[in-house]
Amino acid sequence: MTLEFRKLHPLFAAEVSALDLRDVHDEGNLERIRAGMDEHAVLVFRDQAFSSEEQRDFATRLDGELHRKTGISVLQKSRFGDEAITDVSNVDASGEVLESDSRKRLYGLANRLWHTDASFQDPRGRYSMLAAVALPPVAADTEFADMRAAYDALADETKAKLEGLRVHHSIAYSRITLGFDFSEEESDQLKGAIQPMVLENPRTGRRSLYLASHASRILDRPIPDGRLLLRDLMEHATAPEFVYRHSWRRGDFVIWDNRATMHRARPFEDTRHRREMRRVTTLDIGDPARIAQAV
Repeated sequence: MTLEFRKLHPLFAAEVSALDLRDVHDEGNLERIRAGMDEHAVLVFRDQAFSSEEQRDFATRLDGELHRKTGISVLQKSRFGDEAITDVSNVDASGEVLESDSRKRLYGLANRLWHTDASFQDPRGRYSMLAAVALPPVAADTEFADMRAAYDALADETKAKLEGLRVHHSIAYSRITLGFDFSEEESDQLKGAIQPMVLENPRTGRRSLYLASHASRILDRPIPDGRLLLRDLMEHATAPEFVYRHSWRRGDFVIWDNRATMHRARPFEDTRHRREMRRVTTLDIGDPARIAQAV
């Protein structure tokens, strides 16, 4: 099978030719998808019909070990019975739309901030895979920012300044900025992780900024106005020329590389309209082809 990639943005993101990912088991096509991720960083597959288990199994075939220490799991257990399947929805366990003061809803509002999945864990997240199960009758888009192009566009002097810097990432930090309150027990489970400011894809050698709303402070050496530097870099990286906006269709399945992109959900009337999305994220451990084959 020959996969074709149609560009959705001048810099990144592509729609992949029709295929049912539930049937993709051969290493040849899995490696073509990985190569597509290396090039485009965001891939859109249409008309997928995954069950939660099939989505999880495909993610494992493609990229190996799954991320199970999600932030929301500190608040409540997955309604799917597997912490690898993240419920990115505005419904409760019975399928009813969440009330405006629901703790799950208030926690999820931070998805509207620019972020990278599982940057607050070690190992961090590599690929995220989000399935559109039920969509509202209004726009409920997701935006992606190309952190590779953002890095390329920096002045050489700025690139040199960022070399070797490490940043503390905390999912609690990003939510506290929006006024979300954690209990002491919850806070103890969300200590965060330390990540490089700049990442390099070992398969391609291409470099990218590694930023997020989870990034709380710069470590290692004194940086004057370090938090302002983080804000300035976030503003630079999310300039319109680096952003692709995805308008969801039911059955869409979008894979993105967290090492090369940031993303955010766009607001809609979430206390009125039902929206169900299910996400699986893999861990950035070793080479994806070898790790997936070993699982």
